[in-house]
Amino acid sequence: MSSITRPSGSQPDKCVGIPGALRSLDDLAVSQRRVLVRLDVNVPLAGSRIADDGKIRACLPTLTALLERHAAVIACSHLGRPAGRPDPKYTLRPVAARLGELLGRPVRFASDVTGPRARACAGSLKPGEIMLLENLRFSPDETSEDDEARAKFADKLAALADVYVGDGFGAVHRRHASVYDLPARLPHAAGYLVLAETTALARLTGRVRRPYIVALGGAKVTDKLPVIGALSAVADEVIVGGAMANAFIAALGDPVDGRGEAGGQLPAADCLAAAKKGGADLLLPADLLVAASKSGGGPVHVARADAIPAGQLALDIGPETAALFASRIATGATIFWNGPMGVYEIPQFAGGTRAIADAIARNPGFTVVGGGDTAAAIRGLGFTADDFSHISTGGGASLEFLEGKILPGLAALSA
Repeated sequence: MSSITRPSGSQPDKCVGIPGALRSLDDLAVSQRRVLVRLDVNVPLAGSRIADDGKIRACLPTLTALLERHAAVIACSHLGRPAGRPDPKYTLRPVAARLGELLGRPVRFASDVTGPRARACAGSLKPGEIMLLENLRFSPDETSEDDEARAKFADKLAALADVYVGDGFGAVHRRHASVYDLPARLPHAAGYLVLAETTALARLTGRVRRPYIVALGGAKVTDKLPVIGALSAVADEVIVGGAMANAFIAALGDPVDGRGEAGGQLPAADCLAAAKKGGADLLLPADLLVAASKSGGGPVHVARADAIPAGQLALDIGPETAALFASRIATGATIFWNGPMGVYEIPQFAGGTRAIADAIARNPGFTVVGGGDTAAAIRGLGFTADDFSHISTGGGASLEFLEGKILPGLAALSA
């Protein structure tokens, strides 16, 4: 498909996802003070083992800077969805251990959130020391829709510290107590990760270098419908793979079995209309890897996207599609990728994701990888942060930012 050359006047002059200027932690007086840092270390776990520590590594610059400036650091985060009560499956204790290994210093762990152990640990913390609170979501008030309940929980968190730094970009689209309510109670600023994220993502919505190629994968069409509409007005080409591509193919009249969400055909049809209205070319798979089961134990075949045999599941893009997508990515000056191209966890169905990652890594332009699954996939396939201009830690947050939404956590930090 041909690319569209847009006049510069059609590009937005600023990103509407940031309501005002974000103060940096460099602007805060932190020496000898207790600094509460909201992180996003919502890492994937395999039992008690951390399967991917990318989010922990991403917060190291902020934590290291605070410790070197003689702050007493009280870190906090959520992990998983523990339903507002303590659950050993979602404890942050393994994160504290890994964080200590990466920082090269002990990380004290409070086994409650705002209770006596947290208060005692925070009260005895010395400058240059760091502690981690237990999972914020062990309290139902962290995610409560009741403003008063969240406010009371934020008061308890604020009582632990003198200063607040928001560095959990993956949570800034949530109106949660530690993200939205807490900054108003303490002197506050954005951490280095949040500043890096907003700077990189803003480059995808403003005066981008062209051609601008967007590659989208994953399973849920409904999650990406708004961003497809927004990016279609800015991008030159939108490439769609992964299980969500099945819904697009079905919307064109060719039913496909796979991992796509139930009822995805209707939002996919809306996406097709949005892309057409926005002016971007939409590129769908020509062939797919199919098998009777996603376990990877049986025969795998290549099938045309419009002729999937009955009883077969589409589990990855096919070789022709992988080559086509890679060739289109090679032409781009700006690339944004969110969502794997197949069931990358199984080696037989990781080829499409690897091909996209390799094409983007080879591209000398400005390249952004967004989404937790995508970041975990590329690290699992052997790619590193040096292979891309920016790897976002926020899945939903990065997509909502690119939609142009005002994100509650960023609004609170800029107030």
